[in-house]
Amino acid sequence: MPSKRLSVVVTRRLPDAVETRLKELFDVRLRDSDEPMTQSELIEAVKDADVLVPTVTDRIDAGLIGQAGERLRLIANFGAGVDHIDVDTARSRGILVSNTPGVVTEDTADMVMALMLSVTRRIPEGLSVMQTGDWQGWAPTAFLGGRLGGRRLGILGMGRIGQAVARRARAFGMQIHYHNRRRLRSEVEESLEATYWESLDQMVARMDIISVNCPHTPSTFHLLNARRLKLLKPSAVIINTSRGEVIDENALTRMLKAGELAGAGLDVYEHGHRGNPELRNMPNVVMLPHMGSATQEGRLEMGEKVIINVKTFADGHRPPDQVVPAML
Repeated sequence: MPSKRLSVVVTRRLPDAVETRLKELFDVRLRDSDEPMTQSELIEAVKDADVLVPTVTDRIDAGLIGQAGERLRLIANFGAGVDHIDVDTARSRGILVSNTPGVVTEDTADMVMALMLSVTRRIPEGLSVMQTGDWQGWAPTAFLGGRLGGRRLGILGMGRIGQAVARRARAFGMQIHYHNRRRLRSEVEESLEATYWESLDQMVARMDIISVNCPHTPSTFHLLNARRLKLLKPSAVIINTSRGEVIDENALTRMLKAGELAGAGLDVYEHGHRGNPELRNMPNVVMLPHMGSATQEGRLEMGEKVIINVKTFADGHRPPDQVVPAML
């Protein structure tokens, strides 16, 4: 790379420490507003930048990449998921793509457990009664939920986050089951006391709680479709902190309304931030605004990885977290 400082465009506000360090190292155009860039702003950004630093709210599709200038050579994503980036088109244009894997593992696994407890112990219902001042005092049959201990947890996607969820769930006395495109090594299975199911249909039919922890790819779109959701027990609960597109949200909504599922804890939605409005009024559904990775520590670590990826690229090397098709 030439000795001059790289031109870097950041599409969203990042933690101050991250923005400051980027400014020290590169010719950076920071974002004053925390609103997502419009399509026209993204087009202008890719026309004259060497590096684009987008987030999950930016759609970096083939059309946008096709309008990139000759200078754009790296898309350094702030986040692990890259389903919002057309990686193949970028590669065909000679543009590298990097991400920030492994940073949000523990934070997201914590949120999975928080949602499990919130749904099964009816925490939002209790909170609402306290906030409105309607609590009439303790009663033997009020707000009865269920304990996690002894329940069968089916983890859909046993990567870093799925395994972190399994470790936490074991501490709660849950029985760990999983479905994954590749079976774990025997020593990992034994350490997690996890049971592998080659058939997803067979697993979901027997679980008390399903935790979705797989990425969104063409093969996982509506992996939990209407037919497969019907296999779940009426007492089952679904937790999704991964990608909304993995679940057919309309089918899930219909089943929850009909009492065919006991509840759901959702941090992601099929259509971006527009969760099905019918879910909002269901007492057995906990909806969060994509908070799974929202810790100060996690955001700083994500920023540090972005900086390392861009700095390594600036020094003439491939970013350590380069995304390649085999990773998707």
